[in-house]
Amino acid sequence: MRLKDKVAIITGAGSGQGKAAAKIFAREGAVVIIAEWNEVNGKQVEDEINAAGQEALFIQTDVSNENNIIALVDEVMKRYGKIDVLFNNAGVGFSSNSKYKMDRLTETPLQDWNQILSINLNGVYLLSKYVIPIMKKQNGGSIINNSSLNGIIGVPGADAYTASKGAVVALTRVMAVDYGKYNIRVNCICPGAIDTPMIAEVMNNEAFYSAFTSNPLRRVGKPEEIANAALFLASEESSYITGLIMPVDGGVAAQ
Repeated sequence: MRLKDKVAIITGAGSGQGKAAAKIFAREGAVVIIAEWNEVNGKQVEDEINAAGQEALFIQTDVSNENNIIALVDEVMKRYGKIDVLFNNAGVGFSSNSKYKMDRLTETPLQDWNQILSINLNGVYLLSKYVIPIMKKQNGGSIINNSSLNGIIGVPGADAYTASKGAVVALTRVMAVDYGKYNIRVNCICPGAIDTPMIAEVMNNEAFYSAFTSNPLRRVGKPEEIANAALFLASEESSYITGLIMPVDGGVAAQ
């Protein structure tokens, strides 16, 4: 029960790493707010957690929409009166290639560039903007930003995604410095290839699969492995850790 009586918002908790985190956080005692744009997925995760005897609340949320974020935070505060943990997990990547072009910079339309940054970067900014004042009044809280291996090493072929995730890394550092005096810890996870819907479209491609498994551990990661890293950073076990950029990538960043 490492998160007993904590209230945790997890964005993008309807699938993949966010869903895994929602279930693990709930199992560890947190009230989990599922901030997810997909109504079917979000409601399903809510139902699964509540059916297991834990507590979850689904609130449909577009993380790139400021009014949505204001409504989300207001609803959480009205119901629970506090926010202890924010896991900024929502994002778009390879699974959105049919909607936003994932390519090199010169091949990326400006509209797609702006949309990708709006979700992956502005989502982190907006949630943090409205949650930090609450955590300041509480004199504490934990914010975990989900970046990517792309944010710390050069991975060609999805440059808008890479730019957004690199910005999340930099933003994490300055947030940690800015808000540490309020006992707000801000840390960042940088996942490598994780077996989620985000990379499902390319997992059957031999070249991609070979690239994804060319790490020292020779395998793709599991959503639960990201969720467990987030749990550690959300809990008091990491009470003296802030500004950490944590690769969870099978060792790619060490090569």
